[in-house]
Amino acid sequence: MVIMAASTSSLTFQPILERIAEEIERTPGRGRPADYIPALAACDPRAFGMAVAELDGTVYGVGDWREPFSTQSITKVFTLALGLAREGDELWEHVGREPSGNPFNSLIQLEYESGIPRNPFINAGALVVTDRLQTRTGDAAGELLSFLRAESGNPTLDFDKDVAASETAHGDRNAALAHFMASYGNIDNPVPALLDQYFRQCSIKASCADLALATSFLARHGVRADGTRLLTRSEAKQINAVMLTCGTYDAAGDFAYRVGLPGKSGVGGGIIAVVPGRCTLCVWSPGLDERGNSVTGVAALDRFTTLTGLSVF
Repeated sequence: MVIMAASTSSLTFQPILERIAEEIERTPGRGRPADYIPALAACDPRAFGMAVAELDGTVYGVGDWREPFSTQSITKVFTLALGLAREGDELWEHVGREPSGNPFNSLIQLEYESGIPRNPFINAGALVVTDRLQTRTGDAAGELLSFLRAESGNPTLDFDKDVAASETAHGDRNAALAHFMASYGNIDNPVPALLDQYFRQCSIKASCADLALATSFLARHGVRADGTRLLTRSEAKQINAVMLTCGTYDAAGDFAYRVGLPGKSGVGGGIIAVVPGRCTLCVWSPGLDERGNSVTGVAALDRFTTLTGLSVF
């Protein structure tokens, strides 16, 4: 079966996803799960799911697309959106918008830049965003979970207590990042309380279908599933731009080159991606490359944009 790139008005996503799944099944070498988080180490690196959500809520999927997995850093997109909706440009006084060029849990740049993280998608930046959302809501993780349940239409989404406990037990680097930023006055809440919120946030389990739907507000330029506006069109553009330049750790340039879409990965093996004005995607496969991105997930998104011609470029 050969599928040629088609006009956006005539695309049928299901056969394209099935074509990708067939190709993935024949692919050897899918990376290794995140073994530094013990609760994730046992995941099967050959598991694979992929979903596409259209703006009207129609969802297509293949493989393990309804299997819940640990969202991890994917949640940073949603806390950023919730934070930006509450405080607007003031948020950017506390976290930058530039690629880091260093691992996602690096301490090095913070000292040179006086406790201001490079972007909201490295761990230090995400801690700042969660801290500010915590100050404004009193329960940042709970606010995030409510948002994801509403946007996905799945009221059963929840935290994974085992994953949160595993991250807490192995969270010394994140604690160091938070304490270091607190020493510069860039953290408001007590560090133990902030870390509890952050680890709960990262532990949320959701499927590809859930996350594709939950991300759709970014393809709708800031409009939620119920038709209300969360973000201005400009703010939605800002988040998509930062996803493109910073969303896949220090492999963002390669991701933009291969995929050509705003995206955000997590070490649970998931990646979300946005085609503004058209659709959103989520792909999951737990085997990671050395930079923390799903090997199969990136390959699948690469094939999707090649087969469909959908890209921001």
